[in-house]
Parts: sequence; C-alpha cells; structure tokens
Amino acid sequence: MPRFSVIVPAYQVQAYLHACLESVLSQSYPDLELIVVDDCSPDACGAIADEFAVRDPRVQAVHLPRNQGLGPARNAGMDRASGDYLVFLDGDDTLTPGALLAVADRIKETGDPDVLVYDYARTHWSGEAVRNQAAAHLTEQGPAPFRLTDRPALLKLLMVAWNKTVRREFAEREGFTFPPGYYEDTPWTYPVLMTADSIATLDRVCVHYRQRRRGSILGTPSERHLDVFAQYDRVFAFLESHPEPARWRPVLYRRMADHLTTVFTRPDRLPRSLRGEFLRRARVHCRRYRVPGAPAPLPVRLRHALLRLGLRRTYEALRLASALRRRTVKAAAKLSRAVRATALRLHYRVQRRLPLRADRALFGADGGRGHGGDPGALEEAFRDIAPHVRTAWAADPAHHHTIPTGTRRLTPGTAAYWTALARSRYLVHNTAFDAGLLKRKGQVLIQTQAGTPLKHMGLDLQERPAAAGGTDFARLLRDVDSWDYVVSANRHSTLTWERVHPGGYTTLEYGQPRTDALQRATPADVARLRESLGIPEGTVAILYAPTHRDYRRTQRAALDLERVLTRLGPRFMVLARAHPRRGGPIAGSGGRILDVSDHPSVQSLCLASDALVTDYSSLMFDYAGLDRPIVIHADEPEAYEAARGTYFDLSALPPGAIARDEDELIDVFADGHWRGARSDRLRADFRERFCPYDDGRAAERVVRRVVLGETDLPPVVPLAERCPVPSAASALARTPLATVPKPAGPRTVTDSL
Repeated sequence: MPRFSVIVPAYQVQAYLHACLESVLSQSYPDLELIVVDDCSPDACGAIADEFAVRDPRVQAVHLPRNQGLGPARNAGMDRASGDYLVFLDGDDTLTPGALLAVADRIKETGDPDVLVYDYARTHWSGEAVRNQAAAHLTEQGPAPFRLTDRPALLKLLMVAWNKTVRREFAEREGFTFPPGYYEDTPWTYPVLMTADSIATLDRVCVHYRQRRRGSILGTPSERHLDVFAQYDRVFAFLESHPEPARWRPVLYRRMADHLTTVFTRPDRLPRSLRGEFLRRARVHCRRYRVPGAPAPLPVRLRHALLRLGLRRTYEALRLASALRRRTVKAAAKLSRAVRATALRLHYRVQRRLPLRADRALFGADGGRGHGGDPGALEEAFRDIAPHVRTAWAADPAHHHTIPTGTRRLTPGTAAYWTALARSRYLVHNTAFDAGLLKRKGQVLIQTQAGTPLKHMGLDLQERPAAAGGTDFARLLRDVDSWDYVVSANRHSTLTWERVHPGGYTTLEYGQPRTDALQRATPADVARLRESLGIPEGTVAILYAPTHRDYRRTQRAALDLERVLTRLGPRFMVLARAHPRRGGPIAGSGGRILDVSDHPSVQSLCLASDALVTDYSSLMFDYAGLDRPIVIHADEPEAYEAARGTYFDLSALPPGAIARDEDELIDVFADGHWRGARSDRLRADFRERFCPYDDGRAAERVVRRVVLGETDLPPVVPLAERCPVPSAASALARTPLATVPKPAGPRTVTDSL
C-alpha cells in the first residue's frame, strides 16, 4: 500500500502532461502510485499515459470510454487508488521538487490528519511565479491537527481539490465523490473540510498552478458556467443532511454570493445572452439559502443585496461607478506622486548648488533599516572621534527608535533627506543610497559592504540569474564609480571586492567595524544582554541564523527546532533569527525557542549566545571574532552552490563542526563536538584568515584616516594577544550529554568534522 495515490485527470493537455507526470515521478519521496485518467481526450494524452505506465510500474493508465469531465475522471482515479492519502493534480500543473516529502513529514508530525492543506503558486506563461495571496492562513503555528472551527479562515482559500491531500479511508467512509459539471471542486471541498475531525496545514508551495496564455476551461464563455448553481445546491443539501456542519450555513451563503458575483462580473465567463438568466437564477439561490444577519462589510452586503434582488442594471451601474472611482483615485494618486517627485527633484537640484557642509555626515543601511551594522559602527565612531561632524541617519519611520538620541533622524524620500544627500560631505552606506544621487565634487562616499563575502556578489552574479534577482549591473557600476573608499575586513574581502566591484576607489583593509562592539564588550555586558532576553542562568543559548536561499520560492526553516531541543534536553535554548528577506519568523516564540528576528542588534544577540548555528550566512565571520563555537548546518550544498555559488569550499575551511542534516546537528551538540578540540583548531585557523584586524578599533581607524586625515593609525592587536569575552557556556564542563538518545542508523559526524 503506497503512502500517496496521485490522481491526474487528463483532457487536451498533451503539451503539459509530460511535465506534470515527471514532476510526480521525480519526487524525492518515492512511496506513491500515479493514476493517470485519460478522459477520452482527442489528443495524445492517452498515449502519453501509456508510455509512462510502461516505463514506471508505479503508473496506472486508465482510459474512459467517453468524455465525462473532470469530476467523474477523478472519481475513476479514486476507484483504483490504494494509497493512504489521495493527492489530486490537474494535467497541466506540476508538483514542486520535494513537495511529497514535505507533505509526508507534515502528515507524520501532525498524527495522520484527515486533511492536509498546502500552498500553491500561479506560474504564468511568461515564467513569473506568484504565490497564493492567502498563504498567511496556512501558518503552521499553533496546535495541530485541529478542526475547521479552530481555523475557520481556511474557508477563504481557493476551493479546489489540488491544494490538499485527503486520507483515503476518511473519504471512502464519508462517501465523498466529485459531481459532474463545472465547479466540481465546490461540493467536494466544503464538505471535506467541514466533516474532517483533524486538519493540518503546510506552509509550503507544493503545486505550481499553470496560468495558460489562452486561459483555462473556466475562462471560456459557455452556458456550462450555469453549473455553479447545481454545485451549490449540492453543498446546501449536504448541510441539510448533516446537522453538525449546518453551523457553517452563514459562511457558505456569503461564499456562494461572492462566487456568483465573480462569475457574473468576469467578462470571460458568461455569454451576453445568458447574463439575464444567470442573474435570475442567482436571485433565486440567494433568496433560498440566505441567512439573515450574516456578518459582512457594507460593500459586500450591498453586492449581495443587489444580487438577491436581481437589480441587474443597478448592479452594473454601481459597478461601473465603482470602477470609475477607482480609476480616478488611482490617477489622482499617480498625479500627486509625479508632482511630489518633480518638486523633490527640483529641491535637490537647488540644494546641490549650495555649499557643501563639511561638518555633516549622512548614514544609511540597506532597505531603510535602522541604526546598526558597519554604517552604525562608523556613525558611533564619527561621534566619538570626530565630534565636530554632525551625523544623520536615513531610515524608514518604523526603525527610527533604533537611532541614537544624538543623531538626526531622516526619512528617505523627504525634502530633509534630499537636502542632507545634497549637502553632506560624508555619505556612508552598506549598499547604495537613492538612485537619484548625483555625487558632487567634494563629497566623500564610504562603502562598507555587508560583511565578508562567502556567496557570489557583484559582477559574479551575471552568470547566476536566480541569485541576481534582476540586478541592474549598469547601475551597479555607476554606483561603484561614485565610491571613494571601500571598507574591507580582510585580504579575502579586498581581493573579492576589487574584482567584482571594479572601480577607482581606495580599499581600507582595517577590519569589520560592526565587530568592534563584540571586541569591546565585558562579561557584565553579556550578563545584562542575557538577562534582557530572558536566558536562564546555566542555559546554553544557541543563535540560529540561516541565510536566504535564492533558489527557494518559500523560505522554510531547514531545522525542526522543537525536535532539536527535545533531543538536546533542558540545558539548551535557541535564539532564532530569520534573514531580513524571509518576511517572517523562523519559529514562534515559546518554550525554549525565542524568536529574535525583530531584534534591532544582531551584535547583541551574538554576545548573548554561547554558540552559532548557521548555514551560509556571513554572520559566521563576525561571530568567529568572538572565539565562540560555530556549527555549520550545510544542508543542500549542491543546490546552494549551483544557485548562488561560494568563493571557497566551506567544508574544506569551516569555522567549526559541520552537520549535513538535522540528526548530525543533534549529534554534534550531544557528543560535545561543537566545543571540542577539533572545533577549536578549525575556528583558530578560520579567525587567522578572516579576522586578523577585528580588534575593536576598525571603525576608529576608518574615521581617523578618512575624516581626520591621519596616516599613523592605531596598530592592530595580534590575535594571540586578544582577550575574547567569555560566554556563559564557557564555564560548563566539556563533557558529552550522555542523556541524549542517539538517532537510529549510522551517522557520519566524525567524518563531517
């Protein structure tokens, strides 16, 4: 009995069927059967199904004697299914790589629920992929499995069969089948969700929903769109025969009214001759199934009322008026933005004709973020070493609270910001200021970059379009030509930056300014930071900070942090910090997991932690300066190397122990390898290569050279003479955690080290 029965109905999709079936058979989770139902297709779908059946014993080809439609074709597939779970996939869609493995893992960890709902992305013929806008309803936070009453927002998702897997035994017991006609998913999905005793969600794109250039069947004007009424008759008949789900009647009425409104207003659905009949039938259905007092916003209630009363001309008049209003508001907003942009450009031109202010410096960080990083360290050094220079920081208002009191707060795009950009002598950033910047004579632009480069950057991204993300390389080179100084942490960084950002700037190989705070901290500072984060005394705090994966559409956590901590025991906790581009936390705070994604200072988190676990993040270079344990979770190294590329083989020159999967990571901590002698030697070699100047005075050297014009700079303290700030875990005995159960099967941790 296979775990999954993947059912693929096929009708006039010969151009896409190969890709669909290959996406199933190439899954990394092979425990499946693939049932291809040829719905008497007039093209080569049947022959393609037979070819795959000959090639792979997991494939069954079913040929229907006559065309019956999508619903009956799926029923024919279910009749032959023997898997634990039913997975439906249309013949022109595809499963994403690793989808079934992720689904299987989620099913296992949620106790084999009746239904698992996952996400999808619309893939357009142009190659663009757009994730489902309602993906927030698929969060995996909170208890699971659950019932629909616990998460009623699931009814706001697209009501289709292919964004969920259903336990076959549950579907057979309840007698669920698909009806004939258009919109056949409606009387299947609603009853399935309302009846299921256990539901779980998977926040991952598992299906690519193809958007054909010529549209789908539902986008073809036809009288068959009138089938929507019969489908909702079936839904409400199910409610009548099942008292418990009847509570959902108000919600389903609203969903029905919204659905009918969509069909009526879409120009590609109804022939003009049927619009009147559709509205008459919609009026009957709304009156028949209406539940008075169903909560809804006023515009929604108005649409439903017009539909219920059959006021076609009034409805269309209001719709046209609403469309006109939206266009008017949009045009007015566009005009307002254009006027404002023109005024700001004029203001900037005027300011550029005024004298430079030699006592002003403007700082900023990527994306309008708050005070921090290398620019933040330099801003502090400006105030301490060159107090005659007044500093300002440009950040979005949401980050203004991170800016020190003595620093002026500016918002990008305002007149004050453009004034500072035009008249400040010193401009400091880690990526680039506004595209409208025209560097004037006398201005000094300091580029700090974003840390020591491990992954490919700059011009090297020309050969890696997935990682480049639409980078304008011509503009990049224009920006490079405006740089006067580039701050470099080490020789590796210098050689890389000068090659991938070729220009006439001067490289300041003085160390990483943002690590100064790590070198100057005291044990009292560490204790204060741990207390502010709520880290109990005697606890080993692991900072988990994975990087962004360019090749993934969804940035799922590669580690099950709950499982890791369960295996390691109560002495450990995790500070989980998501990459800024992830758009959400790695895990919710609770128990011994603390989400610190929004913490304003990553340096503070480094000081408060006892060890770092990361994959390919440049944070490892900063953390190495602390001389605290680092563990590399090097999952998917081939995929990362292919998509982004690295400047050296991390497995050959790691800063500590390497784990290739979750169980190896657990072993590294359980056996004490994370702070063993081997890891210490690896970290020492890593520090010697990448942290030679990180002695706490990097920012000072930059300011003295650039602002004060000094050439006799503070000497670098040799690595051997530096006194790293001890972590709380340094006082713990270096003994393995004998109480941690070992994973089944052979491990290769020793080889990984």
